[in-house]
Amino acid sequence: MNCRALIDKLNEQKSLSHIEWCSLISGHDGEDREYAAKLARDIADKMFGKKIYLRGLIEFSNICKNDCLYCGIRCSNQNASRYRLSEDEILTCCAEGHRLGFRTFVLQSGEDGYWNDGRMTELVKEIKTRYPDCAVTLSMGERSRESYEALFRGGADRYLLRHETADKDHYCRLHPENMSFDNRMRCLRDLKDIGFQTGCGMMTGSPFQTAEALAKDMEFICGFKPAMVGLGPFVPHNDTPFAGYRAGSVELTLFMLSLVRITLPDVLLPATTALGTVDPLGREKGIMAGANVLMPNLSPSDVRKKYMLYDNKICTGDEAAQCIECLKRRVLTIGYEIVTDRGDHRNYISKSI
Repeated sequence: MNCRALIDKLNEQKSLSHIEWCSLISGHDGEDREYAAKLARDIADKMFGKKIYLRGLIEFSNICKNDCLYCGIRCSNQNASRYRLSEDEILTCCAEGHRLGFRTFVLQSGEDGYWNDGRMTELVKEIKTRYPDCAVTLSMGERSRESYEALFRGGADRYLLRHETADKDHYCRLHPENMSFDNRMRCLRDLKDIGFQTGCGMMTGSPFQTAEALAKDMEFICGFKPAMVGLGPFVPHNDTPFAGYRAGSVELTLFMLSLVRITLPDVLLPATTALGTVDPLGREKGIMAGANVLMPNLSPSDVRKKYMLYDNKICTGDEAAQCIECLKRRVLTIGYEIVTDRGDHRNYISKSI
C-alpha cells in the first residue's frame, strides 16, 4: 500500500498497524506531506473553525534534579544561570496575562524540589481564586500519584508530560540510568486516571531516533488518546552531550503533526516554539499542518534567556504584549484568528477525586 493510501486508511480507521506506521513514516515524500497537511488542516477547521487558542506560558524555575542528555537545564550544566520565581512574581505574570486576555496559564519548570505539594497547591488555589475564569496547566515532570491527586484537588486542570519517546531502548539513550521509561508511562496513566486533561508528546529527529521509534510514538498516542500532544523538533543545546547533533527537520515535524491531527481530530495541538526556532515561519507552517494552539511567553523578560532547553530559542526578549500582537498579525496572514478563551478539550468533564 502506498503512502497516500495509508494516509487515507488512517483518516478512515484512526490507526494503522506497526508495519504500516513504519512504512508511512520512512517512505513518505513531499507530495505525501502536502496531502496529509491539507487533510489535517481540513479536519482542524471542521473541529475548531479558524480559531487558534493561546496559552500563557510561565517558566517559573529552571532548577532541575534530572540530567536528561538533551536538555539545557540538566542538573550537571554548570553554565546554566539558575532562577526560581517567587509566588508573587508568578501571580504578577498571571495578572498581566489576564489583562492581555489569556484564559489559560501554563506553569512550567524543571523538577525543582522547592515546589512541593503544599507550596504548589496553594499557588494553584490562589490563581484559581483570583482568576476563576481561567484554566491552569502544570508541566513539572514526574511526581507520585499522591502528588498529582493533591494538585488536581487544588484546582489544576491540565498536566503536560512529554513521554519523549515510546521506544524504551530509545528512552534509555536519551536519559540517565536513574530515570525510568516505565515510571514516565506510569505518571501519564495516573494523570489521565485522576482526571487531568493530559498531554504527552515527543521530539522529532532526536538522537538515535528511527522510523520504528516514531511508529511506536504514534501507536502509543492512538491508544492513550491524550487531550494534548506537544510535538516539536529536537534542537541541540551546546552544554549537553548532544551538542554536535543536527536539529530535527521541519518537514518531518510537520508531517508528524498532520498524522497526529488525522489520528485524533479533536486533540489540542501546539505549533511549538521549537518549531519556530528551527524555521522563521515554523509556527505558521505548523498551523497549516493541523496545529491549533500557540503558547506565548508570560515569564519576566529578565529570566527568559535562562530557561534555555535548547539553543537559539525565539522570543526571549519580547514583552508579552509585543509577542501577542506579533502572533495575531502572523496568524491573520494565513487566514486564522487568535482566541483567548480557555480552549478545553471538548471531551473534558471535570471530576473530583
